[in-house]
Amino acid sequence: MSEPTSSARPADRRQRVQSAEMGLSILKALARLGGAASLTATAAEVDESPAKVHRYLASLCQQGFVDQSPANQHYYLAQEAISIGLAALRQCDPIRLGEASLVRLRESLEVTAFLAVMGNKGPTVLRIEEPTLPVTVNMRAGSVMPTLWSAAGRVFLGFSDDRQVLALAEQEFAQATADRRAQLSGPRPIEQLRQQVRASGHAVVQDAMLRGISALAAPIFDATGKVCATLATLGATGGFDLHPDGAICPALLHEARVISRAMGYPGANTRE
Repeated sequence: MSEPTSSARPADRRQRVQSAEMGLSILKALARLGGAASLTATAAEVDESPAKVHRYLASLCQQGFVDQSPANQHYYLAQEAISIGLAALRQCDPIRLGEASLVRLRESLEVTAFLAVMGNKGPTVLRIEEPTLPVTVNMRAGSVMPTLWSAAGRVFLGFSDDRQVLALAEQEFAQATADRRAQLSGPRPIEQLRQQVRASGHAVVQDAMLRGISALAAPIFDATGKVCATLATLGATGGFDLHPDGAICPALLHEARVISRAMGYPGANTRE
């Protein structure tokens, strides 16, 4: 049997690549459709004919990535796809996945940027990036911030349902001076703050934790929709733009969505 010509080999490779791309497109379509869908819906999602998509689904079924329900004939993601997803989830670390975002915020905005997680004593800084001329703040990796008076803490307060987070906030409020308590208003100041943070999608502090320092923070969500970390920026109050439409807040929210998307959070998949 004669060997394939050199011109036939690239064509064959291109066909294999295109077939792989189509198979992956169908898997991603099923994921976007909630993990299960009819042939018609899947074909519409990838903008291909049902006959063509059916051929690929048959191959994916043979390989264990997709299966078909005998009840309604819908196709759904099967064991091999689940195994890949679980393996990817095990690699999800908001600190590792957020390093590039920290650098981008530091370099593009020339502000201090950091990532924090909720520890048993409060929000704990795990990674920090400072500009060439950093603001003098006694904050390093391992620093614990207040839940009620820091932007990062307010994000956890607003988006977490953990009773421990609320208990820390209540304890801080009870121990605060009258001047500090006056920063919050309303008959239920902690609950009102929670609602404000959740409604705006981010937290703001101005001279609350440290006089002369302002900060913005945004939530990072995991694949289950739970807040797992906060991304925050801070700077000197006089030159730090706290406006929602300013230079800092939109960039911060964008990078928080980038990290959440990498964590598998489906709510971060909306186009900006």
